[in-house]
Formats: sequence, C-alpha cells, structure tokens
Amino acid sequence: MNVVDLRSDTITRPTPAMREAMAKAEVGDDVFGDDPTVNALQERIAALLGKEAALFVPTGTQSNLVGMMTHCGRGDEYIVGQMAHTYRWEGGGAAVLGSVQPQPLEHQPDGTLALADIEAAIKPDDAHFARSRLLCLENTLGGKVLPQAYLADATGLARRRGLATHLDGARLFNAAVKQGIAAREIAAHFDSVSVCFSKGLGAPVGSALVGSKAFIHGAHRWRKMLGGGMRQSGVLAAAVLHALDHHVERLADDHALAQRLAAGLRDVPGVAVEPPQTNIVFVDVQGPKAAGLIDHLKSRGVLATGLYRLRFVTHLDVDAAGVDRAIAAVREHMNA
Repeated sequence: MNVVDLRSDTITRPTPAMREAMAKAEVGDDVFGDDPTVNALQERIAALLGKEAALFVPTGTQSNLVGMMTHCGRGDEYIVGQMAHTYRWEGGGAAVLGSVQPQPLEHQPDGTLALADIEAAIKPDDAHFARSRLLCLENTLGGKVLPQAYLADATGLARRRGLATHLDGARLFNAAVKQGIAAREIAAHFDSVSVCFSKGLGAPVGSALVGSKAFIHGAHRWRKMLGGGMRQSGVLAAAVLHALDHHVERLADDHALAQRLAAGLRDVPGVAVEPPQTNIVFVDVQGPKAAGLIDHLKSRGVLATGLYRLRFVTHLDVDAAGVDRAIAAVREHMNA
C-alpha cells in the first residue's frame, strides 16, 4: 500500500533532478569558507531576502538558536508567542544554552501578538528584570500568514523601544507565495531571518540565517560552538539551489491541496476544520471516535499527527489522489 504521509512537509524525498544536482555539486571545505556551492547558496539566499550576508546551517532549530544567541547575551530576554516554534518546540535552547530568557505572550486568533502586549512585556532598565533585547516572530505560524501591515507595526514598535527583530521564517516562502509578494518584502521588516529549506521547498537538509555582514560574522562563531560547521556541504547546498529554482512557485499547489482537504472534511460529523491559509490543515475531532482516528488513518495508509489537534500538511510528495484518500479514510471512521 502506498502511504500518504501528511505528518509534515519535512518528510519529502529529494526528486531525481535534485539528486542529480547533488551528485554534480562542486564542493570544498565550508568550515574554511571554500565550498563554492555553499558560498553560492549563501550569496543567493541573502540577495533573495534583501540582506547583506547569509550562513548555511544544518537545521532550522540551529538557525534560530544561532540568531537569538547572536542578538542576545546572558540575562537578556526575547519576546515571543506561546505557540512559536522557537519557544515551544526547540527544546528551550535559547534558555538552556544561551541563558536567554523567553517572555512568551498569548497569540491573537490570527496568529499575531497584540501590539499592546508586546509593549507591556518590554522591561524597564532596572536590575530586577532581564534585559528585553529581541522580538521574535514566526511567519507562517501554524500555516497562518502574518499580514505585512502587522509586521511593519510590530517591528516598528520593537525598534522604537530599542529591540532587535528576528523572524523564524521556516515557511517564509509559503507566506510569500500566498500573498503574491517577494520573500524579501517580508524579510525587510527584520534584522535577521531564519529560512528552512527542508520543509515546503523539499531539500533533504538545511536552513539559512540571513542578516547584516556584521551579524553573520558573529553568527559564524555561534554556529561553530553549536556544532553546525559542516565540511563538503556543497552536496546539500546544491539541493537547496535546485529547490530555489524549481520548488518555490509550486508551493501554491500545496496550498490548493490543503484547501481541497479542508473542503472534503468540512461536512463530516464530529469534525471541525480550521480553514487553511497555506499548506497546514488543523482539525478538531469530537466524540468517542476521536481517540481511534489516527490509528484508523494509519491502517488505511494515511499518516497524520495529533499531538494536540489533528494536523495534516500538504507537500510536493502529496497529490490530489492522496488527499482524497485521506478524506475518505476520515469519513469512513467518523461515519462508521
């Protein structure tokens, strides 16, 4: 049975064309700075996002951690959403490894943090408090796109109060494609941006941190300390360059499949679907059949996650037939 894997957009396999690009990659030693393919990727992603420089790292978690530790020192604080990946799903790295305190805030229904809450969370210059240094936002957040006007207002507030700004842009290109704008228009609001290549773009490994030359110079030291220096990583960078050439605009296909999935589940008894904006569909399931749904889906060759809500994520390895199989499996279980 072919499996329809909707657990995440991280589970994609490199396409044959991507594998070919990897096989042909020219490589060097990136720790010495002489891997030409990594250098080409760093120059390209920096230009795409309108920044001076970039740093290729193994994971999005490390990219965010390096970014936060470059912005903040011991006893500093970053302001962040309760459901943001940097706070909830990255092992508390900034606090554990960087001695940087998170100040989590509740999200509004659209995924934003209320400007008044951000303002109120910024600490006075007093020895009793951690030093507020950084505002960290995420776009997309649970598949929701943060509006450009909001990003301008939130980062403007942070700058007026002396805070730096960082974007966890793991799915930055999803947000850009959804809005029909260039990714650099989103990145322009932030001092630093982390972007992930192993989610919707379909590369097997890798993220990048972008910012000013001075910022990335400092980030190099933290990457080394955190074990992120890789050697002949041009093989991986070649996959990313291929993805940037071929897998960005097709993100709209993933968004359309998420809409198809949501529409197919909308009238299923006991199922409440949150209308998706991009490629993530959240579903709340009520009633006695909720507990057995994940196992039933698996028995039908459909994989999903259900940590706190049922979550389906579309990606380049999922097609319309796969989405329809998922819909049919949910209907079968809930209508039995």
